[in-house]
Amino acid sequence: MDTISSRENNNILPVAGVIIGVIGLLLSIIAFVKVKSANDQIAALTEKVTAVESQAAAAASAAEKANADRAKLQNSTQDAVTQLGQMITEVRDRVTKIEEAAKAKAVAAPVKGAKGEPAVAGPGEYVVKKGDIGTSIAKANGVSVEALKAVNPGVNFNKLSVGQKLKLPKK
Repeated sequence: MDTISSRENNNILPVAGVIIGVIGLLLSIIAFVKVKSANDQIAALTEKVTAVESQAAAAASAAEKANADRAKLQNSTQDAVTQLGQMITEVRDRVTKIEEAAKAKAVAAPVKGAKGEPAVAGPGEYVVKKGDIGTSIAKANGVSVEALKAVNPGVNFNKLSVGQKLKLPKK
């Protein structure tokens, strides 16, 4: 029996070697397929990463441009506000000057005589009576309204006061 079992052992070894070789070959084919699949996935992911990097670069560029535009807008807005402040100051100064000039040219209140009597017109003057307007005064004195206004600058002919003295232009 020893001889038989030793022959059987010798026949099994080559078959076992072939089986192990076939298993090794199958495992290497499976490993090759898995590696190829992994390489394909890596290539696809590399393309996606490249696209994302490109988009990130474009976004960064757009952000820089937007930041620069914002800074320009902020500067131009500040300049406009500064100019507006200067203009407001100029207008306020002009209004103040106009108000001061109007106060200086304001017509005095009706003048009363020494004993509280109504004012009397001197030569070349007219004292406003109740109901008088610029056109009626000019017509009554034979002068034009324009000439009457010219010798009475600062007088508001829409707000004449009773007893107010007006100069009359020479005829």
